Amino acid sequence: MNTRILTILGMGTVLLAASVAMAAERTVTLAVDNMYCSACPYTVKQSLAKVTGVDEAVVSYEKKTATVPYDDEKTPVAARRAATAQAGYPSHAIDAAAAAR
Repeated sequence: MNTRILTILGMGTVLLAASVAMAAERTVTLAVDNMYCSACPYTVKQSLAKVTGVDEAVVSYEKKTATVPYDDEKTPVAARRAATAQAGYPSHAIDAAAAAR
């Protein structure tokens, strides 16, 4: 009986740990439109900072991108795109290879 309880508790712990691991921090690179001056990245960065689950953002005026680490358990990528669009800078997710160019 005690062995079964311990086994069930152990399995529950493993499942909980697996779900936490699956909710790991991820990074998305957004192509950001309408950045025409060197002050624009500041506005984009501030709009992204207001999104739950976003702790930081690196915005490049030269590449017209925003690289955003985020917690996918707290907010979807669409929320970041909506934040930049509301600030006047529509964006869309791009892959890492395209961002490097």
